[in-house]
This record gives sequence, structure tokens and C-alpha cells, in this order.
Amino acid sequence: MATSLRLLVLMALVSLVSSVDIPPGNQNQDFLIATSEMQRANYFTFVLLLNMAKLDPRLQGNLTFLMPNDRVLSKITLQQDTVPDFLLRHSIPSTMLFHHLQHIPTGSLIPSSKPDYMLKISNKGRRSFYLNNVKLISPNICTAGSSIRCHGIDGVLSVVVTNSSAAIASPSAACFSSSSPAPPAIPPTPSPLPLVSGPIGLNLTPVAAPNVSPPKSGSSGILTFSVTSVMMVSIWVASLSILL
Repeated sequence: MATSLRLLVLMALVSLVSSVDIPPGNQNQDFLIATSEMQRANYFTFVLLLNMAKLDPRLQGNLTFLMPNDRVLSKITLQQDTVPDFLLRHSIPSTMLFHHLQHIPTGSLIPSSKPDYMLKISNKGRRSFYLNNVKLISPNICTAGSSIRCHGIDGVLSVVVTNSSAAIASPSAACFSSSSPAPPAIPPTPSPLPLVSGPIGLNLTPVAAPNVSPPKSGSSGILTFSVTSVMMVSIWVASLSILL
């Protein structure tokens, strides 16, 4: 209960400081001072992004920047029209030194400068302080001005993806996606031929062979002798006629 009350008091004080109007001249001066401090700490790429969006009215007033270093920023791609949105995610709409952040307990949510984008705190001391799982590694880089504070972090605060925008494919859809070949069609099984209960209409009764009696051997011998005799008589008559 005491921790929650202390957090509410801290946020109320921060809101009170943030609501104080800063003259435009002081804002420009604080911007130059802060970018000079960033460059001395080798955050050149972040300074370049700030210069690209310094005229955006949403980036005016009391701010605390959470700065990825040059090594981290070299691995991402940003379009020019997305730079303001990137800087809004990486800033808090109030001036907060690290000892202010240290009073925020683990699990607390604090607003960023981007509407509806919250920063979840994991606070395990100076050497283990995280915002949305990104570690704060270089606290209190910008301290000279009155309206800008900045700290170095070792990652990029990415856009949170909600369940509604993350499409999860079901196992059946993954197995039968449009890129997978369709399973081969199985031809229909032909219906079996009907069984015939009775005998098929074929006459399988053996046909009796015609009763042919074998030729008699005596008749065959007589016929052969008669033919031979006639031939010999014809030859004899022909020979006799030649002699005469």
C-alpha cells in the first residue's frame, strides 16, 4: 500500500512539472544542449533522428528520451515518415532522472509520448532496470537543460503486436495450404459382379462321338487286288498292240 501511494505521489509531481509551460526560446536552447550531450556520449544516430523530427509539436515540452545506441539503430530500417512515431515510443512526456525511475516498482505501467503505448517496468536496481524488456544501460546522459532528460538503452522499443492482428494458422490449414499439392483423388471402388446362383447357360454335357465302325481288313485287300489286276491287263494290251 505504501509503495502504491509513493508511486502516485511521484507521478503527480512529474505531471505537475510536465505541465509547466516552457518558453520557445528555452525549448530550443534545451534541445541544443541535450543534443550536444547526446553526441558527447556517442548517440549520433539518435541525434540525427531528433533533427529530422524536431518541428513535430508532439516532441515539444518536457521529455525524457530513451535512446538506442548507434550499434542497435544500424540494424533497423526507418522510413522518414515513421521517425516521429519512433521517437514518441522512445520518450516519456515528463523529465525523469534515473532516481525518479528507481522509485517505480516492478510491474508498473508508465505512459510513453505515443498514445496507448505503455512502458512496463522491471526494477531490480540500477544494474537491472528494464522498460518493456529493454535494459537501461546509460542513465542520466542529458542533465544540463531544464526540459529534456535522456537515458541510453540497449534495444529498440518495438510496437506491441496484439492477438487480433497476429494471424495463427490452424494445424489443418497448415497441412492443406494452397502451396501444398492436393492429395491424389482415389477412384471409386467398382461394385462387384452379381453372383449367379444357378448354373451358367452352358451345356457342359459331353457330346457322344458318332459310332463309326472300323473298316474290315478283308474288303480292303480284295479292293487292292482288283485295282492291281486291271492295271496289269491294261499294260499288257498296250504292249501287244505296239508289237502288231
